[in-house]
Amino acid sequence: MKERNNLYPIFLKTSNLSILIVGGGNVAEEKLTFLTKSSPDANVMMVSPEYGKGTLELAQKYNVQLITDVYEKMYLKGKHMVIATTDKPEVNVQVYEDCRALDKLVNVADNPPYCDFYMGGIVTKGNVKIAISTNGKSPTTAKRLRQFFEEVIPEDINQMVLNLNAFRKTLKGNFEQKVEKMNEVTKSLLPTKEKIDE
Repeated sequence: MKERNNLYPIFLKTSNLSILIVGGGNVAEEKLTFLTKSSPDANVMMVSPEYGKGTLELAQKYNVQLITDVYEKMYLKGKHMVIATTDKPEVNVQVYEDCRALDKLVNVADNPPYCDFYMGGIVTKGNVKIAISTNGKSPTTAKRLRQFFEEVIPEDINQMVLNLNAFRKTLKGNFEQKVEKMNEVTKSLLPTKEKIDE
């Protein structure tokens, strides 16, 4: 049987959620960078006995709440998502087990069996956002695909999205009729087989 990616992609309103990052070193900085680049208004708390300089700078820039302490289960209270990034495997596994017991979504950095979700490659151009996943197999491939899409997606795509949204609001009729009209209007965005063969 052919291998496939069964992950379900979703786009989270991270300003409405409470996210905990356990750890304050290089991996924590990488995860915080990824999160705040895509969602600068994310609601984030970090807990760690110490923090790297880069992590502290990012935390200040993005209004991240910093707790200087070792991980304790009590820090999971009210959290929706948790990312464990410590250099102590036993702490990361404890975070995972505590999250499972409390039905919290958890990601243990660089440890796919201990992840409910992965943080893939993301391309953002205005209102358009594309998420890329390699099923946790190759972050480097996700990175290269992100770079590719950043190059090929036109900078003015956001204006097109805004124009189509304004047009959609003028349409009359039921849902199916509106979908049919929008499909007709946007059909020219995709190349036909004839165009590809030219």
